[in-house]
Amino acid sequence: MKTNLLDFDLDGLVAWCLTQGEKKFRAVQLFRWIHHKGVEDFAQMTDLAQSLRSKLQDHADILALPVISRHDSADGTIKWMFDVGQGNAIETVFIPETDRGTLCVSSQAGCAVGCPFCSTGAQGFSRNLSTAEIIAQLWYAERTLRQERGVDERVISNVVMMGMGEPLQNYSALVPALKTMLDDHGYGLSRRRVTVSTSGVVPMIERLGQDCPVALAVSLHAPNDALRDELVPLNRKYPLDELLQTCRDYLAHAPRDFITFEYCMLDGVNDSDEHAEQLIRLVRPPHGEPTPCKFNLIPFNPFPASGLLRSPPERVKAFAALLSEAGIVTTIRKTRGDDIAAACGQLAGDIQDRTDVSGRRAKTIRIHA
Repeated sequence: MKTNLLDFDLDGLVAWCLTQGEKKFRAVQLFRWIHHKGVEDFAQMTDLAQSLRSKLQDHADILALPVISRHDSADGTIKWMFDVGQGNAIETVFIPETDRGTLCVSSQAGCAVGCPFCSTGAQGFSRNLSTAEIIAQLWYAERTLRQERGVDERVISNVVMMGMGEPLQNYSALVPALKTMLDDHGYGLSRRRVTVSTSGVVPMIERLGQDCPVALAVSLHAPNDALRDELVPLNRKYPLDELLQTCRDYLAHAPRDFITFEYCMLDGVNDSDEHAEQLIRLVRPPHGEPTPCKFNLIPFNPFPASGLLRSPPERVKAFAALLSEAGIVTTIRKTRGDDIAAACGQLAGDIQDRTDVSGRRAKTIRIHA
């Protein structure tokens, strides 16, 4: 069986090349051809020795993921659905803006966390993606967008691990993919422009700070443990006090001096003035250590199985105003790609259901002030 070279960060590719009797500088050349230039045909890698190109033809591949579908939004957002085998598909979203191009990347087929406001979680969990399957999303999108635009310079300036899945529950595959994104011989992205979003896997946040610190976003969604237990079930294992302390510790290694807290606005569930006041006390306790942070308020994108509603715009603005008045940087995320189901919380792919979805639909979220 041939080796898929997308599975390796640069250190991994160096190690593989050594097993093939090749020197380190050949791995650097090969890495640049694959990721910096987006070339998949070994015959086109003209500065590699012919003997190496022949060896690569026999023993290696650069395997992109098969594209099932592509949808283009009226606002310029693009969503691709990729086939990852065994009846599973994942989704990847490109969001163009005037000053950046952001790619939202998936890390799992499905998700095991089971947040009731997320359509991915409602589908259940199938499996982790490999490093090759994670980086192939960026490899394909960057290559495709350059070809379509007729440019040689980089189109994707930011990557957010906010697609399908909980990235930190697929840690061993995630970190080599992150290192490839950051490597100057790969995609050359700044650590500030690569963001890992997590629902709060505390031990893995600590490890990420040591192994590959990038920008961190935490899906908070509730200001107290009782409500967060319902909205983010992982909170039952890693409650808020423990999570926030870990976030503060992470900042010693992070490329930014704040944590982004994501907060999905759910009508009548977590959007009251009292919930906002609780959030303020949570991140700026009167007699405790504050957590340097900004809040990103996310309008909920309804889907049939959730039984939940989006907070009205005026409620979201009032909620944001309370946080801002307390001196906390707060933004309201602009919904992008909702006409192609590419907005936050809408990615569901086409995955084999591993859960009793009917039971989950019947679940009632208890509201705790």
